[in-house]
Amino acid sequence: MFEEVEWAEEAPLAASLRPVASQSRTEAASQVKGSKRRQLLATLRALEAASLPQQPPSLPGSDSEEEVVEKKKKHSKKALFASASTEVEEKGKKHQKRGPPGHNSEDKKVEKKCRKGALLSSDSALEEKRKRKYQNRASSNPPQPQDSVDQTDPKAWKSRATDDPPKPSPGTTSPQPPHTLSRKQWRNRQKNKRRHKNKYRPPQLPDQAPATAPKEETEVLPTPSPDSHEARGEALRARMAQRLDSARFRYLNEQLYSGPSSAAQRLFQEDPEAFLLYHRGFQSQVKKWPLQPVDRIAKDLRQRPASLVVADFGCGDCRLASSIRNPVHCFDLASLDPRVTVCDMAQVPLEDESVDVAVFCLSLMGTNIRDFLEEANRVLKPGGLLKVAEVSSRFEDVRTFLGAVTKLGFKVISKDLTNSHFFLFDFEKTGPPRVGPKAQLSGLKLQPCLYKRR
Repeated sequence: MFEEVEWAEEAPLAASLRPVASQSRTEAASQVKGSKRRQLLATLRALEAASLPQQPPSLPGSDSEEEVVEKKKKHSKKALFASASTEVEEKGKKHQKRGPPGHNSEDKKVEKKCRKGALLSSDSALEEKRKRKYQNRASSNPPQPQDSVDQTDPKAWKSRATDDPPKPSPGTTSPQPPHTLSRKQWRNRQKNKRRHKNKYRPPQLPDQAPATAPKEETEVLPTPSPDSHEARGEALRARMAQRLDSARFRYLNEQLYSGPSSAAQRLFQEDPEAFLLYHRGFQSQVKKWPLQPVDRIAKDLRQRPASLVVADFGCGDCRLASSIRNPVHCFDLASLDPRVTVCDMAQVPLEDESVDVAVFCLSLMGTNIRDFLEEANRVLKPGGLLKVAEVSSRFEDVRTFLGAVTKLGFKVISKDLTNSHFFLFDFEKTGPPRVGPKAQLSGLKLQPCLYKRR
């Protein structure tokens, strides 16, 4: 019994010597005898006395000092354990030389003592681990002054950490999230903090109005003056008038392309202002072009003799007559200038073979284009020049158009198809038309130039 009590008291030391005891447990149990066993116990007591003084876990401010002391203890224990293990090995070798043990009962007792020592050593090792764990927690989470828990008791620390976790106050926020959190977790945590903060914010009653209202809300908007009302009214009227003029221009343009020239003449005679409105809309459309065809024709005629007589079919505002020195006969369905002769371009008041140049600048309108070209053939001198400028989108096949014009007594001299908005053709009169009045010329049916609503 005395030996069992001694082994129970020496359990902490056996825990530190667990690796050595596990390796040579059976050998030591079978070979230790009498006085040699007492000597071994004496050495174990000495080692235990050297390792017994331990300091309780200090407060969380002294981590560095504890680490230094623990390191020194570990080094000293390792040295003592190494010496004890060497002594045990030497004694085991001596007993092996002397012979096997004689009593089985002593072997069983030694085995029981070793088992008890191993169990006690495992418990002591677990307690040491717990103490270190609580010390680390105490250093990372220092206790508040109002806490009445004993800081040196590891069980109290454990119960406090598990049963009563620290709750964040509504006004405080953690300075930085831990580095182990992902970006999504950190955002969720920030959201929860904001919600918690808004939860504890005192609600504002609906009756309570803000103390200082913004000046923009309290200021009274200036009353509009009557002048501003008049200006707005005038602008609205001008806009509506412009829209109305655009609609009327599109209507007149469609009438000119869908009927003969005689019907267009009657239209403008009944409503003289309609021609002015149409001409104004036509000029606004042509101004958007990079080059106006009338300027190109004027440039070509300035390079020819000024004595050549020119007949301008569909002159409009007589721009060609104002740009050249040649004598010009101006014909159109209505008059915008005193130099204009109002007539149907299929029947102009000129004698046969009386002019040198006939010009159709964007004026081959209506369904009787053949009548216009035959009238130009009638008034032109033999070898006279016919100049035609027309919108490029009206031509489905330029070759068929040129072939139809040649059948009316003309020859193609030049053609310019480089411009993106209009084509320019020059013809020379070769003689009277080579086809009868009832012959069909499909090439003269050009597409109408209709403007879309904008």
